[in-house]
Amino acid sequence: MAVMETSSEPASWRAKVIAPLRAALGGASENSVTNRLAGTIFVIRVVSAALAYLAQILLARWMGGSDYGIYVYVWIWVLLLGSLLDFGIAVSAQKIIPEYRARNEIALLRGFLSGGRWLTLATSSTAALLFAGLVKLLSPLLDPASITPLYIGCLTLPAFVVANTQDGIARSHDWMRLGLMPQFIIRQALIIGFTAGAVVLGVGLDATAAMLASASAVWVAMTGQMIVLNRRIKATVEPGPKAYDPRGWLAISLPILLVEGFYLLLTYTDVLMLQQFRSSEEVGIYFAVVKTLALVSFIHYAMSATTAHRFTEYHAAGDHKRLAAYVAYSIKWTFWPSLAATAALLAMGKPLLWLFGPQFVGGYGIMFVAAIGLVVRAAIGPVERLLNMVGQQNICALAYALSFAVNLGLCAVLIPHFGGYGAAASTSIALTFETVLLFWIVRRRLGIHVLAFGKRDA
Repeated sequence: MAVMETSSEPASWRAKVIAPLRAALGGASENSVTNRLAGTIFVIRVVSAALAYLAQILLARWMGGSDYGIYVYVWIWVLLLGSLLDFGIAVSAQKIIPEYRARNEIALLRGFLSGGRWLTLATSSTAALLFAGLVKLLSPLLDPASITPLYIGCLTLPAFVVANTQDGIARSHDWMRLGLMPQFIIRQALIIGFTAGAVVLGVGLDATAAMLASASAVWVAMTGQMIVLNRRIKATVEPGPKAYDPRGWLAISLPILLVEGFYLLLTYTDVLMLQQFRSSEEVGIYFAVVKTLALVSFIHYAMSATTAHRFTEYHAAGDHKRLAAYVAYSIKWTFWPSLAATAALLAMGKPLLWLFGPQFVGGYGIMFVAAIGLVVRAAIGPVERLLNMVGQQNICALAYALSFAVNLGLCAVLIPHFGGYGAAASTSIALTFETVLLFWIVRRRLGIHVLAFGKRDA
């Protein structure tokens, strides 16, 4: 009897573990589909993180501290401006496309699928020229070593913006791999390949060469994504007349742009402000800390990308109960994995930072301060996307604006005295402030409890 009980234990244990996983990931229910899509996005972002991490480690070792700091500074500007210059269309695509489909407005759908991308290409190209002129105007005040990389950054912007727009279109069709892989895997792999090629050929890898490699990678990845996306759309949407409503698109997108803009400012303020008060070497160390903790943000990103267009569907159908249940589900699958990932990253922080170089281990203490804000923010899940998708983008933008102001003010006070620790503390406090505001807004406006724990009824 004892032997039989012992032999049955592994089977019993497997049943307890595998059955819930099958229930969560298998099947055709919305929750199962959400988990699979979010899992796909998360895997892509983890692979991307590994490639990006490898890229940053190689660049830091190949370039040296000063050039690496300049590269990071310019690349952060590309990430920030490139995410704003689509005027919110990359995110609003997840609202516009489902609504056109629900109302059977196929001509407008066709128009948006092509016209939305042309619009963002035109606006981003114009903005890139203006920014290049601004660099020229300010060049006497800038670090001479950063001027050419900044020009290359301007050249990168149009492709970066169009890629973001295509990402939003692909996600609206649940084509998660098509939306994310070109930007997060192919682009990173190309950056590694191009920079490694420069090193092998004996080309001096400074900030300018690294930005040239990055710009080339962005353009190549975007072009390939466009070719595949056009084929998918052609096979999915029946050919026919196109109708264009750019005013309508912008009316939806611009309030969302405010939300995304303030969120991105909140995300990158610490690095940009650190550059103003501390050396390029210290900026590089802080950026290594941020990249190491990026896995936590990827979980939030994966759930946001998966759920946004479904928030729109349930809200448009007037199904409040289903919406509330779906929100609760998305929060649970954001917070607990984020908490586990944070603990694992903090435990492995020193060896991970050492990969960048021995001097980067000095940023290990900063990781603990920066992690606080990420965990607190994860406790309410992707509620900013919920607010955007249900017509509450203005109040959401206000919450982010206030949080950005808090972060900016704290960075100005703390960074000159505490450096990277001050930047991390400023961001964590601002994220905590933002979390409290968003919790209160959703509770008051939508009557939904948005916290990973506690009472669910409102």
